Amino acid sequence: MTTASHRTGPADPSRPATVHGRALALLGTAAAALTVAFVLLPRTLAARGTGGGLGEKEALAAALREAFVAYWRSGERGFPPDLDRVVAYWFRYHVAKAVIAALLLAVLVALGVLLWKAFLKSPLGAGKGFAFATAGVLATTLALLSLAAVTANVQGAAAPFASLLPMLPTGATEGEPADALDRIRQSLAAAPGAGDQVSPALDVMIGDFARYHEAMAVIAAAVAVGLIALSALSWRRFRRTAPADRRTRRAVGALGALSVLSSLLVIVVAMANTTTAADPRPALLAFFEGGW
Repeated sequence: MTTASHRTGPADPSRPATVHGRALALLGTAAAALTVAFVLLPRTLAARGTGGGLGEKEALAAALREAFVAYWRSGERGFPPDLDRVVAYWFRYHVAKAVIAALLLAVLVALGVLLWKAFLKSPLGAGKGFAFATAGVLATTLALLSLAAVTANVQGAAAPFASLLPMLPTGATEGEPADALDRIRQSLAAAPGAGDQVSPALDVMIGDFARYHEAMAVIAAAVAVGLIALSALSWRRFRRTAPADRRTRRAVGALGALSVLSSLLVIVVAMANTTTAADPRPALLAFFEGGW
């Protein structure tokens, strides 16, 4: 009786590298596509349902100026239809940008992890290792920028009316916009409870401005916690890595240091926004006086 022998051929050493290269190419293509989408798609997506006409920055600013003056003169808390249309557009715009930026952030994090792993596994002194390290630094930098874009657009979506205010012509010296802005400055400069009745529109403005900074304070605090956790994990990996593995220790140590420094910066942002949210009138006055 003859027993069949099963021969196992040698593993193909190029297969892991091929799969790794395909993953890098796929993630790189996705990152490029999402970057283009972040620039081009939000205005188109936000314009749906608004009747059009707000896709261009100049048209949006003009519509805001006209609607804002009408709102100020109305003496009502609720937005008139024209202003409500502009605010709704701006909300959808920020939501679209936040979603796309979040997807881009996820892709860049995955891409960065693969690039840094490839760098750590590449032979010492190899040109490919230098290329992986350079690409890893770029992916990490772009990931941080994407994180900033996510936070800024979540903040804008949380308080779209306040985030529209920078489009107002705060330096206007004549016409109805100038008159409305001058009255706003006078009301904000007066001490609260000094006898002047705060107009409903200004009250809404102050409240939304406070919410705008509250949102960033919460977001920044959450990001700071995440960065501190990442730093702790990095330093833990640093301590567990053998001293002989200098490349890994340097890469992990650099990530830990970057996380610590970034968390300190974010904590400052959280504290500044918390202070402004607690007392928004001075900061809002400074904005309307051109102090921003």
